[in-house]
Amino acid sequence: MSDSRPNINGIHHITAIARDPRKNVEFYAGVLGLRLVKKTVNFDDPYTYHLYYGDDEGRPGTLLTFFPWPNASQGGRRGSGQLTRYSFGVPAGSAKFWERRLREHGVSAAISTNRWGEEIVSAGDHDGFEFDLVELPGDDNRSRSGPVDPESAINGLRGITMAVAELGPSADFLGETLGFRNAGEHENIVRFGSGNTVIDVVHDPKSGRGSIGAGIIHHVAWRTADDASQIAVRDHLVKNIIQVTPVIDRKYFHSIYFSDPGGAIFEVATEPPGFLVDETKSDLGIKLQLPPQYEPYREELEKALPPVSAPAWMERQGEIIS
Repeated sequence: MSDSRPNINGIHHITAIARDPRKNVEFYAGVLGLRLVKKTVNFDDPYTYHLYYGDDEGRPGTLLTFFPWPNASQGGRRGSGQLTRYSFGVPAGSAKFWERRLREHGVSAAISTNRWGEEIVSAGDHDGFEFDLVELPGDDNRSRSGPVDPESAINGLRGITMAVAELGPSADFLGETLGFRNAGEHENIVRFGSGNTVIDVVHDPKSGRGSIGAGIIHHVAWRTADDASQIAVRDHLVKNIIQVTPVIDRKYFHSIYFSDPGGAIFEVATEPPGFLVDETKSDLGIKLQLPPQYEPYREELEKALPPVSAPAWMERQGEIIS
């Protein structure tokens, strides 16, 4: 195994599978107050939306994305070999605000202290996703606007949880191959850190294998600074006998994909070129954006996709900035 460590700077985005795209926007932009950064399509299935949420500029590390499948079955099953839970960072002292806000919107929410001594609000959405809002000290100065005051607003992604049937191979892969630091252990959980984000690896051999579907996280993307850094990561993975895809152009970033030994899907995405390549900051998320290969089919796709509008607060903000 190579002794060198790839230059990975934390989470770029997390992608999950939802059902109704309109309810998805209502919850993540309306209730959680995230910016709908980009309304585009799944580049591998253009008859499905790909919705991106984040801060006002869609900066890597703030991005939660969804493939909404309106005709999805009841959903997948969470289990080993999967990413099972995501978490957001929120300002210190904001847990009570978030518990109250979520409950006011009919969402079950509870404050607790997790095993790492962090104050958290645990909740879930209408599709069955489970997530935490984690109080973190300081302010990362993300640009934020919307229905939640900046002193309480979500700052970005805190981390991801992964369930595995065998702990050793995944722990070695994260620590030795990807170079993540060991940030602590508690009973059947090992926490690894990458940049300012974490991945909690839960050893649960009795959970059974998970299955894909609505309400399930599809993959986590780790970020790297540029194309050269990404190629270095890819070369490192190949040298360590990891099957990895060629570089794929996703318009807003370049990607490579591979799997954790337990089966979870990982991606490494570049920070540039970013989400301002086809829209201004004030227009982000308002109109459907297509990759060049699908632009000739815009009329057909717009008819096939269910209508989805940006929340009213984003429309108003665009008018003010314009």
